[in-house]
Amino acid sequence: MFAGIPLTDEDRWPWLDRVATWIRTRTAAGIPGIITCSALKRIYRDKLSGNNVVFVHLVGDRNIIAERVARRVDHFIPASLLDSQIAVLEPTQSDENAVSLVAGRDPVEDAAEIARRLGLTPPREAAEAPSRE
Repeated sequence: MFAGIPLTDEDRWPWLDRVATWIRTRTAAGIPGIITCSALKRIYRDKLSGNNVVFVHLVGDRNIIAERVARRVDHFIPASLLDSQIAVLEPTQSDENAVSLVAGRDPVEDAAEIARRLGLTPPREAAEAPSRE
């Protein structure tokens, strides 16, 4: 991806296997965790699913997403891959353990809304962080 070439399913499986193992190890031990990844396809999410696993789908207009991607600093995925990511995206379905959130607010506000929807208490820093506006 760093070279601007989208990954194939075959490229992703070994990484998804490692992530799924990490999830299962932590959930079996009762240790919470957060993983951020695209999990663009249902088949990827099925691989990662399990007890106490909730997917958060940030839904956004392509222009909003492009703006956020352009503001990233030192990120390994170039903005040129955005359209390929959108093309393969399979939104979460009603039978998946997922919440959807319309992106576009300040990321701190998005994080607080996710915490609220999941019944979590956001970290004090996030709750008190000033707006970026």
